[in-house]
Amino acid sequence: MRIGELAGLIGISTRAVRHYHHLGLLPEPERRANGYRDYGLRDAVALARVRRLTELGLGLDEVRDVLADDAGRELHEVLDELDADLARQEEELRVRRARLAAVRRQAEEHGGLPAEGPVSDELAAFFAEMARTSAARPGPEPVLASKEREILALLESAGEEGESKRMVEMLSKATSAPGAMERAYEVYGLLDALAGAGVEDQRVEEAARALADCIPDAVVAELGAEKWEHAAGPGAESDDGFMAAYYADFAPAQARAVRRAIQLVAERAR
Repeated sequence: MRIGELAGLIGISTRAVRHYHHLGLLPEPERRANGYRDYGLRDAVALARVRRLTELGLGLDEVRDVLADDAGRELHEVLDELDADLARQEEELRVRRARLAAVRRQAEEHGGLPAEGPVSDELAAFFAEMARTSAARPGPEPVLASKEREILALLESAGEEGESKRMVEMLSKATSAPGAMERAYEVYGLLDALAGAGVEDQRVEEAARALADCIPDAVVAELGAEKWEHAAGPGAESDDGFMAAYYADFAPAQARAVRRAIQLVAERAR
């Protein structure tokens, strides 16, 4: 048989046959006087087996192991490994579908997804409460409110699951009291007003104290003085890593107000 006849018999392309030759999956047959390959029945049997193995989901390297005399692995061993791999893929798909279902449920419950999403159900509920509070206020939403959602979504994505859950629980504590979210939005407005202000502007201290007052004692005590002091930092020039990037994202007067607020909270924690 010519290569085209062999390929047609097995139901694959001539290009695939040549590729199998190149990889050593199919032995080179005898050649005719004109140089063309001359395939026999045994070649067709070998090629059919290669096709059956690939249809089971084996990669070509695995097929070569099965076919090689000295591979040291029986076909059933390779198939057991393949089955285990497919089971892992099924589990990964199940988890991904569950996450997708949760995101779709969020969209239905909250009338759409937050721009920062997808996020956990708990954080989505917190963002929805922010949206309700913002909608009840006159004028556009403060820029700092939107920025905070971005940071919270980032922290949830970057942190471990337990840490992310704890963060959302603390947020809920900080805003659970009546009027707490409304006061938070007043602070966002104060911070927004500092966008073009100098770092010595007297409004910096006003905004810092208002922000510190938004954090309840329970949350202050839960984190402890050491973590609050670390978050405040001794100065922008000595910061590194995430906290440096965090403060650099604010206007100078806003960063000064946030630092000062955390310093005040750290003093309460001592």
